[in-house]
Amino acid sequence: MRICSLPSMALWLTLMTQAASADDQRTRELLRTADGQIDVITEGAGPVIILLPSRGRDSEDYDEVAHGIAKAGFRVLRPQPRGIGQSVAPMRDITLHDFARDIAAVIRHYGGPAVIVGHAYGNWVARMTAVDHPQLVRGVVIAAAASKTYPPELSVAVTKSGDMSLPKEERLKYLRGTFFAPGNDPAIWLDGCHTEASEAQRVAALATRQAEWWSAGSVPLLDLQADNDPFHPIERMNELKDELGDRVSVAVIRNASHALLPEQPAAVVAAIVAWVRGLQSISR
Repeated sequence: MRICSLPSMALWLTLMTQAASADDQRTRELLRTADGQIDVITEGAGPVIILLPSRGRDSEDYDEVAHGIAKAGFRVLRPQPRGIGQSVAPMRDITLHDFARDIAAVIRHYGGPAVIVGHAYGNWVARMTAVDHPQLVRGVVIAAAASKTYPPELSVAVTKSGDMSLPKEERLKYLRGTFFAPGNDPAIWLDGCHTEASEAQRVAALATRQAEWWSAGSVPLLDLQADNDPFHPIERMNELKDELGDRVSVAVIRNASHALLPEQPAAVVAAIVAWVRGLQSISR
């Protein structure tokens, strides 16, 4: 354990290109699929790392993390979940298997296998992808993943924190208590909530048994935890490693809670890049 301080079926349409630096570009593209389209932000060049956002959130929350990973020599893809950005696909009668199929389509186009970083809810999609499409996944980073069981009131708090009909101060209360460590600013997440997408994701998770995705198949896992995460108390730090064994590595980021990535982006980038480079050295 480490403590960190710090294209068959596809038709692509390029929507927008902007220079991120002299050395790399950030582009916005649409991947057309059999039942819709996936809005993808892509940045950098090199082995593919996919970044999946938390429930109801836009992947643009993670600009700083994505840019840091890209600058380290990777191609970072951020597919927007259904109902966010220009991602369009059925939002009813779906399960985590449907979200996993979206991610598989992205990897097939860009080439894999890929490492998938799933933040909070996104880690369920990442693990489901590793189960359903093992040949496409090199490893999974489960960032701020919940313990196997956690108090149900935390799920209620997630829903209320993203409920745009509530007063700002009430939403801040839920964001402060659920997502952000003391001293970190929860106001940065007052915007960027997508209520319809959040509800579709919630229902899709309920329609999928935890046992279907929990193992993440047989790929290597980085359990990237926050030291103040109510969904994963620090005393349960080794829960997943104790269950799944040596394919699980554990790293803990200080001064962070369930939001994690926007709270401590530099430490998150350092932990992810170091772990992925370790995977690369093993595969040589």
